[in-house]
Amino acid sequence: MTDDTTRAAELLASYRQSIDNFDAVLIHTLAERFRCTQAVGELKAKHDLPPSDPDREKKQIARLRQLAEDADLDPDFAEKFLAFIIREVIHHHKRIAEDVKAES
Repeated sequence: MTDDTTRAAELLASYRQSIDNFDAVLIHTLAERFRCTQAVGELKAKHDLPPSDPDREKKQIARLRQLAEDADLDPDFAEKFLAFIIREVIHHHKRIAEDVKAES
């Protein structure tokens, strides 16, 4: 290996370690977020509130798009990512509501 190739391999390993660390942060952050939305789902179900809130979702998408732009991240990607999470949260909220109704 040449010195350039060795240095490139070292840089690649360093970048990959950083990416692995960021992936871990994302997973732990998503886990915490879903623990919180789980509690929201339980609260909504106990008070017979709808599992989704389209007005809030619209505001959150606009807010996230702005955050993405400020962070130099593609806002369309950020919106797709949030839309996926919102769909999953709504699915969980519907399931929680069904469970609460079954317990009644």
